[in-house]
Amino acid sequence: QLQASGGGLVQAGGSLRLSCAASTRAFTNYNMGWFRQAPGKEREFVATITWIGSATRYSDSVKGRFTISRDYAKNTEYLQMNNLKPEDTAVYYCAAGPMGSWPQRYDYWGQGTQVTVSS
Repeated sequence: QLQASGGGLVQAGGSLRLSCAASTRAFTNYNMGWFRQAPGKEREFVATITWIGSATRYSDSVKGRFTISRDYAKNTEYLQMNNLKPEDTAVYYCAAGPMGSWPQRYDYWGQGTQVTVSS
């Protein structure tokens, strides 16, 4: 129901934009988020946005470099990633959670898209 895309290989300092397309318009009423998991590490929170787009939150490691947004007409959320660093290398997952549970709970997950940043 969530399809992530946009990953790839980029040099340090470069940019990528991840997309997460939802299969139904029901997700317009869901909070959306991005998480990532690097090899040998646990999945970690990256960014989240409320169902109405009124608030965002970022992990300290990406704050000021990444921007989360959503396009209700396209039923899609985005993660614009600038000034990428090798430590951003991971599989990135999009997720959706019920509107009353922001920012903790996410019930639906996309399949993940690989981001690799070379030094």
